[in-house]
Amino acid sequence: MTRKRDTLIPPLSFYNCRVSRPTLLLVTILLWGCSDSGPKPASSVDEFLAMYNELDRRLYTVAAEAQWKSVTDVTEEHTGARIGADRALAAFRGSRYVIDSSRRFLDLRESLNDLKFRELDKILLNAAESPGTIPDVVQARIEAEARLTAAMDGFTFCLEWRGEQCLKPITANEIDDNLLNSRNLAERRKVWEASKQIGPPLKAGLAEVRDLRNRTATELGYSSFFHLQVADYGMSVSELMQLMDKVVLETQPLYRQLDLYARRKLAERYGQPVPERLPAHWLPNRWGQEWPGLAGTVDLDGMFRRKEPKWIVGQAERFYTSLGFPVLPHGFWEKSDLYQLPPGAPRRKNTHASAWHIDRNQDVRSLMSVVPNFRWFETSHHELGHVYYYLAYSNPKVPIVLREGANRAFHEAVGDLIGSAARQELYLRQLGLLPASQTIDRTQWLLNEALDSAVVFLPWSAGVMTHFEHDLYERKLPAEQFNRRWWELVTKYQGFEPPSGRGEEFCDACTKSHLIDDPAQYFDYAVATLLKYQLHDYIARRILKQDPRHCNYFGNREVGRWLWEILSLGATRDWRQVLREKTGEDLSSRAMMEYFRPLSEYLEKENASVGKP
Repeated sequence: MTRKRDTLIPPLSFYNCRVSRPTLLLVTILLWGCSDSGPKPASSVDEFLAMYNELDRRLYTVAAEAQWKSVTDVTEEHTGARIGADRALAAFRGSRYVIDSSRRFLDLRESLNDLKFRELDKILLNAAESPGTIPDVVQARIEAEARLTAAMDGFTFCLEWRGEQCLKPITANEIDDNLLNSRNLAERRKVWEASKQIGPPLKAGLAEVRDLRNRTATELGYSSFFHLQVADYGMSVSELMQLMDKVVLETQPLYRQLDLYARRKLAERYGQPVPERLPAHWLPNRWGQEWPGLAGTVDLDGMFRRKEPKWIVGQAERFYTSLGFPVLPHGFWEKSDLYQLPPGAPRRKNTHASAWHIDRNQDVRSLMSVVPNFRWFETSHHELGHVYYYLAYSNPKVPIVLREGANRAFHEAVGDLIGSAARQELYLRQLGLLPASQTIDRTQWLLNEALDSAVVFLPWSAGVMTHFEHDLYERKLPAEQFNRRWWELVTKYQGFEPPSGRGEEFCDACTKSHLIDDPAQYFDYAVATLLKYQLHDYIARRILKQDPRHCNYFGNREVGRWLWEILSLGATRDWRQVLREKTGEDLSSRAMMEYFRPLSEYLEKENASVGKP
C-alpha cells in the first residue's frame, strides 16, 4: 500500500551481488569521470543536468528492474542482482563528481531559474544518502543496515520457551490476528509481550546505524539524518516539528472523545472497569496506531464474493478513465503481478501491495495479491493512484530527477484519496455493489473511518513516531534512554500504558520496522492524512457541490482535469505553492476536522454519561 522511497538494499555476504553488463559500463564511465585523469567538469549547468538525468535514468531503470525481479520471484540470485544494481546507483548518485559539480552550479544561484535550482537541490539530496566523499562511512552504514535488517527479517517470535528453546513460535500475522480478535486478556497480554521480543536484539544496532546515518547526512551540511529527510520538503526541522505539534493540538479534542469511547467499549468487551488509560494490550493493533473492529459497519466483503479478482483491478482502472485519465499502458497488464499465487506455486513473491515506476517513463507496474474482498477493492484504487501519478509526471516538462510527487506525502495522499473515494456509498451503489434496500448508518461509517485510518493515527504518526525519530537523530538520544523516552511519548500523545513496567532491558521503539528500513520520515504519513482530506474537501465542495461525507467522483471529468493538473507537475514546483493554488489554503487539519464534525457531536452525547474525556 505504501509507496517506498528509493533505498539502498544492504549487501549480504552470502548473496552473489552480480551487476549487469550495461550497469558495469555505466559505472566504469562514472569512475573514469570522477578520477583525476578523467574528463573536465561539465562546462555548463545544462550539460551537467543532461548528463546526470540520462545516467540516473539508465542506472535507476536497471536497479528498479532488478528490485522487481527480487520481490516477484524471491531467490538469492535475484536478491544478489538487486543489491549489485542498487550499489551501482548509489555509487553514481553519491559520487564526488556529482557532489562537487552540483555545489559549483548552485553557487551560481542568481543565474539559475527555479527549475534548474530544484534539479540541483534534488541531486544533492540524493547524494547525501551515500556521499562518495566518505566511502568508508557509507560502506560501514550499508553493512550495519545489513546486519540490522537480517536480524529483523530472521527473528522468530515465541509464546512458550524451555530454556533457550522456543516451544511455541508465533508469526507476525498470528500476533495481529490475535490482537484483533481475542477476548482473553491474559492471552492478549502474552501475545502483546511476545510482539516486543524483537526490540532488545535490535537496540544496539539501531544506535550504531543512527550514528552512521547522521555522519553521512552531516557530510553535506545537514544537522542530522532527520534534517536530511525533512529537507526534501523544503522545510527546517523546527518548522516541521511545529507543524506536527499543531496537528496534534488541533485534533486532540476529537481524539480524546474517541479515546473515551474506546475505553468504554473495550472495558465492556473484556468485562473490566473503564480504565483511566488504555492498557496497550487491550488494543487491536500492536502499536495502537489504528483501532479497527470497534464500530458497527456494513459487511463490505460480502459485496465482492461473486466478483473475480480481474474485475476488481479492472474497475479501479475504469474509475480513473471515467475521470478522463488515459487507459493504462498495455505493458502494465503484461508485466504487473496482480493476483494471489495459487497454493503450491513454484515461486514466492512479496505480498505487500506496491506500485512501481520502472523507467521513469511509461513502464509502470503494480505488485498485489488481489482476492475478491473490499480491502483489495480499495487497495487496487489506491495503488493505481500511484501508477497514474507516475504517468502524469512522465512528460517532457518534468526532468527525470524531478519525476516524483510534489513531496513524498503527496504520493501517499493521492492513493489514499482515491482509496477513500472507492468506499463512498454513492459509488458503491452506482456499481450495484451496495443494494438500494441496504441502509448504512453513516455515523458508524464515520466512526469506523476515524478509528481505523484517520484521527487515531495522528497522535501516533505526528506525535510518537515523529518525536522519537527527531530525538533519536537530532538529539542523539542515548541507547540507555530509548525505552523510557518511547513510553513518555506514547503516554503523552496516545494516552496508553503498558500492562507492566518496561525498563531499558527492552526497546519497544525498535519493534516498529520503519525505524530500521524506512527511517526518519514517518511524518510523511501524518502530512498525507491532512492532504487527503484537503484535496477531498475541495473536490466535493467546489467541483461536485456535494457533501464530502456523501459524494461520488466517478464519471466527473472536471475532477479528473483538476487532479491531473496537480499530478503532472511532479516535483517541479514547491508543494506548498501547489496546495495553496489548487485548494486556496495552506496545509492544516481544518478539512479533516470538518469532515468528522458530525462524529464529534455524536461522541460528545455518547460520552456524556461517563463525564468529559
